[in-house]
Amino acid sequence: MTRKALRLDILVRGIEADDWEDIAAIRESGNVVFHTLQLPYFSRDKIRDRLENPPADMVGLVAVVGGIVIGQLGLHLNAGRRAHTAALGMMVHGDYQLRGVGTALMEAAVELAERWMGITRLELEVYTDNTAGIALYKKFGFEVEGTLREYALRDGQYVDSYLMARVRE
Repeated sequence: MTRKALRLDILVRGIEADDWEDIAAIRESGNVVFHTLQLPYFSRDKIRDRLENPPADMVGLVAVVGGIVIGQLGLHLNAGRRAHTAALGMMVHGDYQLRGVGTALMEAAVELAERWMGITRLELEVYTDNTAGIALYKKFGFEVEGTLREYALRDGQYVDSYLMARVRE
């Protein structure tokens, strides 16, 4: 049986300070660092501090299976003339990728943003070679708006990223 075929019972909820150890495990797993802007060797103390003292402009969601946090999504809210927009970032534990975790987090985030927070534009950046991520975002109505050339240093090479957005009509 492939990883895709295995159905998970996923609970999505708000992030809590006590989730820090599971979040640290996500960052340390599989190819999470490779496909995100996270750095390797990130201090577990910093992760704990971020969850205990979250920025006021961030709403965090987590995906939980069997009491363990296996995915995280952050909605980063903008202010002023961009108060109708938010950027999102997501990571899923390497052992649980391609099993519906990203879909569950995206469903919850889009509903929260558009139906409860009045967000009409969601934005994200994704590396151009992250085909699974791009497919997920397109499934939720995100479109490529541009290419950010040499966007980030990854494993000694500068890589491009797409700027993608979903605009609610």
